Amino acid sequence: MFLVLFIVLFVVWVLGWFAFHVAGGLIHLLLLVAVISLIVHFARGRP
Repeated sequence: MFLVLFIVLFVVWVLGWFAFHVAGGLIHLLLLVAVISLIVHFARGRP
């Protein structure tokens, strides 16, 4: 579940950063949440 969440948030972050040229740092919160979800996914050790 966390891996899917990571992929979705990462794709939204990339689209927001490249396609829409979002100004400000709030778009980078998506990347932060995506990385946290990836860490939780691997820390739990379940597929």
